[in-house]
Amino acid sequence: MAPFLLVHDFINYLKIEKRFSGHTLVAYEKDLTQFFEFGSFSSLEDVKSVRSSLIRSWIVDLIDHKINTRSVNRKLSSLRSFFKWVKKNGWIQDNPLAKISGPKTSKKLPQFAKESELSKSTAETYFTNDFDGVRDHLMIEFFYQTGMRLSELINLKLSDVSDKTLRVIGKRNKERIIPISEELLRLYQNYFTLRSTIRPSDENVFVLNNGNKLYPKFVYRRINNYLSSVTSLDKCSPHVLRHTFATHMLNNGAGLETLKDLLGHANLSATQVYTHNSFAQLNAIYSQAHPRGR
Repeated sequence: MAPFLLVHDFINYLKIEKRFSGHTLVAYEKDLTQFFEFGSFSSLEDVKSVRSSLIRSWIVDLIDHKINTRSVNRKLSSLRSFFKWVKKNGWIQDNPLAKISGPKTSKKLPQFAKESELSKSTAETYFTNDFDGVRDHLMIEFFYQTGMRLSELINLKLSDVSDKTLRVIGKRNKERIIPISEELLRLYQNYFTLRSTIRPSDENVFVLNNGNKLYPKFVYRRINNYLSSVTSLDKCSPHVLRHTFATHMLNNGAGLETLKDLLGHANLSATQVYTHNSFAQLNAIYSQAHPRGR
């Protein structure tokens, strides 16, 4: 079996059994293809003969080519999953990545907007009352009030919205239910009235003014324009609003387990990064309020 056919079978396994997203599948295939080309693989025997020394050489080569450590670790994660699958199918006895550790990465704290910067009054004065303005305002509020991802917002269906909750399909088709406020529901109903005049051909909640489905770059530009006008953040992306949702929830008393479920994280380790931001908030309050902290 040619090694690239093996990759094809592995990608199908991830797609069908693990239900990975299309974006993730493309990244996995690209990483594995790059490694096979580095090792000049031409047969299954080449895959079976992989040793940790070859993988370490690949890591060095990636770093020499200025690939950042976060990307190197992602590529190693792809390789790790692949060889775990190869071993599971009985083609190898030992996983060559068993004793491989990736380069250390510096953890960047998520950027987030201040509560005052995302006030209701600011948004109400910024957005127009036509279809585009009402839709963009609702997108901002959906991101900020639910913590949903960009892909989740774009693929949201009319049937996913009720008068109390939002049904979100996240990574690996994992479903979660998020409560929505009366204020958010009113904004949605106002938008829905305007949307009905557009007459879109599908059931997507958010559409362009010609009825077509939104696309990522469009949403990014709209969110970036708004955040750039109301915050001083270096990065103004939809994901910043997800970080803002999480940070504000923790700062106002939400527990990590609750936040984990709302964000759709697989485990707490992904959620715990926000505790650093919350501690920074507590430290700032302490410094201002306690006589010895000033």
